[in-house]
Amino acid sequence: MGGAIFRQSQQEPYWKPFFDGLPPVRDWLAETRPDVAVCFYNDHGLNFFLNKMPTFAVGAAAAYHNADEGWGLPVFKSFEGHPELSWHVIEQLVGDEFDITTCQSILVDHALSIPFELAYPDADAWPVKLVPIAINTVQFPLPSPKRCLALGRSVHRALQSWRGDERIVVIGTGGLSHQLDGERAGFINPDYDRFCMDNLAANPEALVKDTARDVVRLAGAQGVEILNWIAARGALGEAMTETHRN
Repeated sequence: MGGAIFRQSQQEPYWKPFFDGLPPVRDWLAETRPDVAVCFYNDHGLNFFLNKMPTFAVGAAAAYHNADEGWGLPVFKSFEGHPELSWHVIEQLVGDEFDITTCQSILVDHALSIPFELAYPDADAWPVKLVPIAINTVQFPLPSPKRCLALGRSVHRALQSWRGDERIVVIGTGGLSHQLDGERAGFINPDYDRFCMDNLAANPEALVKDTARDVVRLAGAQGVEILNWIAARGALGEAMTETHRN
């Protein structure tokens, strides 16, 4: 996607169905005008590699700079952080007995930057401050879907008790089913993808009946990024209305 944006390939036949799904998202953001984005994503080796892999990590920095993790992708704009809200979220998570890694200096890679480029393609600077929450989807042992939903619900409690008047948007990033390597390279499972999309809003409990290993089997090694979506869903609270899907 980053390469397609860089090459201005949005209207090419391969990419057009994807990019055609984005205008309703942009319209919704323009209408709601959030001030802060709490973003669940996974790091691709930019900050955490196989020798140091936190299960959950929360950024508490004043700024987050994008960097290329080795794919030759264009570097996108930096983000302004919201350290006060980050610390509030961290305190809630620790109070709920989540053992997290707190990062007062952290870079962000394509998993976080590209979704914002998709959402705000014409922005000279990002219109939201950032609270990034990274989930390990790279190296076993992986957190369970159930644990990620609980993590998100803890974040929801933090957002509900926050005394600021900012409008907060919650974002879950990453792909649905896909695998980049091994004997199943190129694998996708549209039935599982539709199952996730059908249940994410109304019945997230359906997504957490599987183990992380089940998700890898169903969705591919990188399809386990659905954990980010599940955590984001937990952060939205119990009642949620689906507005758009593509």
